[in-house]
Amino acid sequence: MMKYPKEYLEEIKLRLKVSQVVGKVVQLKKRGKEFIGLSPFKNEKTPSFTVNDEKEFYHCFSTGEHGNIFDFLMKTKSIGFGEAVKTLAADAGMQPYRFSNFDKKKDLRFQTYKKIYEDYLNYFNHQLFQPDNQEALNYLLNRKLKKNIIEEFKLGYVPWKNNFYDILLEKYSEEDILSTGLYYKNEKTGKYVDRFNSRIIFPIKNVSGDTIAFGGRIIRESKFAKYINSPETEFYKKGNVIFNLDKAKDLRGETEDVLIVEGYMDVVSVYASGIKNVIANSGTALTERQISLIWKFFSNPIICLDGDESGQKAALRIAERLFPLINEKNKIYFSIMPEGKDPDDFIKNFGKDGLLNLLKEKEIIQSFIWNYHLRNIDQNNPYEVSKFEKVIKKISYSIQDETLRKYVLEDFLDKLKQLTPIQNSTKISNYYKFKKKIDYKILKETKILHQKKKDFTKIQIIEFSLLYIILNYPKVSSNKLEELSNMDFLDQKNQKLKQDIVNNLLERSNQNDTNFTVSNKFKTIIEEINELSNIKLITINKTDKDILDLLDELIQDHKDQSNLKKIESLEKKLINNLDENSYSELIKLKNQLNRD
Repeated sequence: MMKYPKEYLEEIKLRLKVSQVVGKVVQLKKRGKEFIGLSPFKNEKTPSFTVNDEKEFYHCFSTGEHGNIFDFLMKTKSIGFGEAVKTLAADAGMQPYRFSNFDKKKDLRFQTYKKIYEDYLNYFNHQLFQPDNQEALNYLLNRKLKKNIIEEFKLGYVPWKNNFYDILLEKYSEEDILSTGLYYKNEKTGKYVDRFNSRIIFPIKNVSGDTIAFGGRIIRESKFAKYINSPETEFYKKGNVIFNLDKAKDLRGETEDVLIVEGYMDVVSVYASGIKNVIANSGTALTERQISLIWKFFSNPIICLDGDESGQKAALRIAERLFPLINEKNKIYFSIMPEGKDPDDFIKNFGKDGLLNLLKEKEIIQSFIWNYHLRNIDQNNPYEVSKFEKVIKKISYSIQDETLRKYVLEDFLDKLKQLTPIQNSTKISNYYKFKKKIDYKILKETKILHQKKKDFTKIQIIEFSLLYIILNYPKVSSNKLEELSNMDFLDQKNQKLKQDIVNNLLERSNQNDTNFTVSNKFKTIIEEINELSNIKLITINKTDKDILDLLDELIQDHKDQSNLKKIESLEKKLINNLDENSYSELIKLKNQLNRD
């Protein structure tokens, strides 16, 4: 089958709603966001057939049939994919797609490739059940696999000495056979050797159900690798294929969950237990292409790896590689096996219910990353906590979805604040805890002060605190003159006073003189500052270093509050007028606020 360009197929789906196509065959009624009708695949009196235009699929609860507009036409009209595309393109008012000679030649090569694999699979599936190969069959039966499951997955066995290469040569050219990767040339003997000699073979299929590769498992202890895969070919790229997705995808619409395990045997064992929504990443580290393919069918993949240290490290590598891709719709979860167990072992010991109970404890990807890194640090060591914070922030910034990035970062930062005893030792924590305590004391001791303060905004309180320190600790404040000079106070009276003091200090900085006089016009506001600024209670008996730390925190607080005011203003502006420059400025401010 020649491959239509994705853009061409998407254009057809864009022009035709699922309800429009299905409605020609099924009488549909609107129900909420969906349509409902009688199944075209089964005689029924109660409607069980649904159509969702938004998600671009139909689903039949009676039969499990599920798919898009192309699937619907293929199944109801008994036609191939190519014919379905031609029909729907015509309905959409589009010209038929004209394939190039290159496309046609490639399609011919693929058809031959598929036939060779089909012949190979059928022959060695048959060999598995021959008396001479009882050892291979017993291996599978001893792994608690029943014959019906062996047949469903079309498992096979390749005996050491077989002449199937010669059989293939009667139908296909040597070039075509070798293009499949099933055989390689022995340089010493010049003969072609079966890659899967003495191995049980697991057919690897594409999403359409075509066998395009094999995984092979040796049945005896040997110096050779336990598992091998077909080499990559023109039609098989490991990073693009998911083992058993061709079966699992039929459950789309019934569940958003799919279990991702490591090996072929894990898949077969879990599937045999009754959990059919299980897949494997075909012997590679899970790639971006693979997770994108999985998300087309399931929005909640659960990665289930071995519980040993290497399994957990592998899980972390996957998590950090795929973390940038998550969004509000497509998530990733992790479920780690008990140490020393893989899903195959676990199923044998605890059965289907045991595995389902384990999966209830799954962790969403950001929690898994947090917990993995956290348990590997000493929370009493500020250097390790500092390193941990940098790692967590870096990971958060990698999320491509801007809105989600913001909230994940906020969640991580909230958790960071709760770490102990580090939290108790940080200057910002001490500052705010002490400040709250003092505030409470002030409110309790004097109702007058409370009455005067209650109309102050947070940023006004910060500005009063800053001015109090500048006025009363000019020597300390001289270390921050550049930053203070560049600050814009919200209250204009505060701004003028601040700038007057800073200018005075700047003029005297060369003489190392911090004495200054303030104009009488500021007398009232200075009295107000000295009376109402609660930071005066915090600064009692504090060293210059303590005062400088407080000043740093106040400068950062003021910066954050100013940015929040700007963000609020820009968001209001954008509601009425979507301006590109304003939007860019908004994003810049939000990113800056998150980093700070």
